Amino acid sequence: MRRGDPSHLRADRAVATTGGPLSGRRAPKIQLRHGEGDKHHLTSLQGLVALSLDALSSVAYGPEAIALVLVAAGSAAVGHTLPITLAITALLILLVISYRQVIAAYPDGGGSYAVAKQSLGPKVSLLAAAALIVDYVLTVAVSLAAGAASLASAFPALGPHLLGTCLVGLAVLTALNLYGIADSARVLALPTLLFIVSIAGIVVVGLARGHPAAVVGTAMPLLGYEALSVLLILKAFSSGCSALTGVEAIANGVPMFREPRVRRAQRTELMLGVLLGAMLVGIALLIRRDDVIPRGDVTILAQLTAGAYGTGWLYYAVNLIVTFALGLAANTSFGGLPVLMSLLAKDHRLPHLFALRSERAVHRYGVVAVAVLAAMLLIAVDAQTHRLIPLFAIGVFTGFTIAQTGLVRHWVRLRPPGWAGKALLNGVGAVATTVATLVLLTTKFTEGAWVILIAIPLLILLFHWVEGYYAKVGGALGLGRRQPTPRSPDPAARLVIVPLSPATAISALSERAISAALAIGGEVVAVIVSDAPDELDGLRAEWDRWTPEVRLKVLDGPSHTVVRPIVEYVRRQEADGRWIAAVIPGIQPPHPRYRLLHTQRDLLLAAALRDHTDAVVCFLPFRIPG
Repeated sequence: MRRGDPSHLRADRAVATTGGPLSGRRAPKIQLRHGEGDKHHLTSLQGLVALSLDALSSVAYGPEAIALVLVAAGSAAVGHTLPITLAITALLILLVISYRQVIAAYPDGGGSYAVAKQSLGPKVSLLAAAALIVDYVLTVAVSLAAGAASLASAFPALGPHLLGTCLVGLAVLTALNLYGIADSARVLALPTLLFIVSIAGIVVVGLARGHPAAVVGTAMPLLGYEALSVLLILKAFSSGCSALTGVEAIANGVPMFREPRVRRAQRTELMLGVLLGAMLVGIALLIRRDDVIPRGDVTILAQLTAGAYGTGWLYYAVNLIVTFALGLAANTSFGGLPVLMSLLAKDHRLPHLFALRSERAVHRYGVVAVAVLAAMLLIAVDAQTHRLIPLFAIGVFTGFTIAQTGLVRHWVRLRPPGWAGKALLNGVGAVATTVATLVLLTTKFTEGAWVILIAIPLLILLFHWVEGYYAKVGGALGLGRRQPTPRSPDPAARLVIVPLSPATAISALSERAISAALAIGGEVVAVIVSDAPDELDGLRAEWDRWTPEVRLKVLDGPSHTVVRPIVEYVRRQEADGRWIAAVIPGIQPPHPRYRLLHTQRDLLLAAALRDHTDAVVCFLPFRIPG
């Protein structure tokens, strides 16, 4: 049975209900809670919707990024967009094949992180994880910023409110993913389908029409101030590689698919590759055939839309669909990054709470972390897309390179049938993505790429710090095979104290607290603090008549202090090797407005014991009827 399969939960429940598999009774049908079973995992089509919109929507800016670089050599140089796009499509094919192999080899998800951890060692795996986290957060920020900018182009009144628009969109996506990734996939199904149909329509209608139906935007003066060189081609290639971001998300999110997970995830990866490759090549063909060059106030995709559909209502509808798709492309990160963070948490490299899943099969802490980090980044750059683009794609191409290099070592080590061809394929892909990464870093360094060179090492230091802390905790707890077996608990070493005030020492409050302390077990002592112990003779006599089977201990409390004498008493008992628990009774008023009428001494004592002793603190509320 594959790890993570919820079917074993159903089987265990059936056995527990019937008394065993051989009990002779038919197991009753168990009513699963919302989120159990495969209902809230993804089908192949839902996976394409939930995890691929980032990659698919990149056709809105990938080809344009190539043209914007090539136009520096003049309008004629823009025609080289097609061969560069074909090279990027060839790299896309390599990546799709590689990540299908990653899905099969690492069905628990994690993508390049899982590959690096097994094949390249812990240090490289931390680099892969840091690069993926940076890329995922940037994906959210760039997608929302680009979507807000496109929306403001259609509705200029939103121009001064780009940041607010982004944060509203981020809040909506966060809510959808907290509700459940499969549910968010259903919400995103229609926009994704409309986007695919719109882009396919632009390509098919544009090629069939034979000439542009309309021209939009304003002409810009084009001065060929740079020669068409190998460096310029490489720069255009690296810029166009932004269209490949998001290809790895499916491999990172394999556990979110329904069984058989591997087959469904591989099918989704193949669908993504076919759709993305066809759209990229189609758009590049139109750019070359119609001599499309950058124009003012519009994108190249908008020009192609006008060329295919004209400037009527279809033109505005398609632009709105593209805007909506760019905004929703951020959902890819909400699908992939929480899974990656859960794997890091299981490896003790992030706080363990990121490994927790809600009953809707959602890593909610991971979803919230994505939202918070993206919001901080958007606020830092004031939702300006051009300030984010230089950071984009560097992290994911680092992950591409690590994943392909790790797979080469994987094939060389295991040597399955046909390993040489697979290793050669992944080796070629690793070289290509390495070149793209280096070109991205060198050409974008002064434009903001230096931030990535700071963020990734800081994340790696965070992983090391968290891992070191958990190792320290494990050593203190005596965990691990090499740790000696802890000694058996000694009942005689247990002491349970019940702090009471002289006014309520014999009352329903003390009776309930002492009963709770006796239920814990061990020696129980009622503790009273007084600055005049000699004046408590009457209380001692009344205590003896009450006979609560508990010894009364009176502590000297000079200057009316109560907390410090009890803390010092507990520390003395701990120094004698005793295990201490404190049952602290407190009055719970019927309404919050009555809290000010009580001293809150019980809360202060509980906080002091937690901070200054190793005692187990049990707070026992005594509720006053309303």
